[in-house]
Amino acid sequence: MSVDADKSSSKGSSWETLRVVIHALILALIVRVFFFQPFNIPSGSMIPTLLIGDYLFVSKYTYGYSRYSFPFGLDFFSGRIWAAEPERGDVVVFKLPRDNETDYIKRVIGLPGDEIQMVDGMLKINGYAVDKEKVDDFVLPAAGGRNRSFTRYMETLPNGVSYPVLDLVKGSVGDNTEVYEVPEGHYFMMGDNRDNSTDSRFLSEVGFVPFENFVGKAQVIFFSIDEDASFWQVWRWPTDVRWNRIFKSVD
Repeated sequence: MSVDADKSSSKGSSWETLRVVIHALILALIVRVFFFQPFNIPSGSMIPTLLIGDYLFVSKYTYGYSRYSFPFGLDFFSGRIWAAEPERGDVVVFKLPRDNETDYIKRVIGLPGDEIQMVDGMLKINGYAVDKEKVDDFVLPAAGGRNRSFTRYMETLPNGVSYPVLDLVKGSVGDNTEVYEVPEGHYFMMGDNRDNSTDSRFLSEVGFVPFENFVGKAQVIFFSIDEDASFWQVWRWPTDVRWNRIFKSVD
C-alpha cells in the first residue's frame, strides 16, 4: 500500500470519528433541550426527599414548553405550548420569579384558586388541615461519624400524594402565615424541609410562581454523593457515593 493510500485511509477514519462525535453531541443537545435536563441539589430545602449532592434528571416535556425550557430563556414565544397542568405534590424545577434566572426546586402545594395557610406548623388547603402523621426520625450522617436525627412527618395531600417533611423548629417564622390566595396561572411551592426553605410563603423572596416559569418535573436521581465531596472527585466514589439513592425516583 502506498503512502498516499495510508494518508487517505487515515483521513477517512478521522473524519468518520469526528462525524460520530458531532452526531452524539447533537443528539445529547436535543435530549437536554427537549426531554431531560440534569440538575444537582446544592441546598437542604428539600430534605429528606432530596439531599445535598443528589443529581437528578428533570423531564422538560411533562408540562409542555415555555421560554424557560430553552437555554438562556430565549423568548421564542410567550406562555406554554403543549401545556399539561402540574399535579399537587409534583416536585418541580422552576425559574425564580424575582429574577427569572435562578433555578429553584420545590413541591407543588397550591393550585390556581387555592387558599393556602400554615397554622402552628400545620398546612391548610382551602380551610382544611392536611393529614400529617409523625413517623420515625430522619437520620442524616454527619462528619466525624456523628449522625443527626430530625423529627419527620408524613403529609398527605387531598389528591392522595404522600411525602415526608421535616419540622426542625417549633414556632419558626414560616409555621404561622397569612392566608395566601393563589392567582390564576400561578402555583404555591414549598420545600419539604419546612424550617429551612425559602419558598412561596415568603412573597418578597419567591411568592407565587407563574406556570410559565416551570422548567420541568423531577423524575429520578441518577447520582448521589456526600455533600462534602464533588461529582468529579472519582477517587472518593467508593466511600462517599450514596449507592442506595442511585436510580431512586423522586416522589
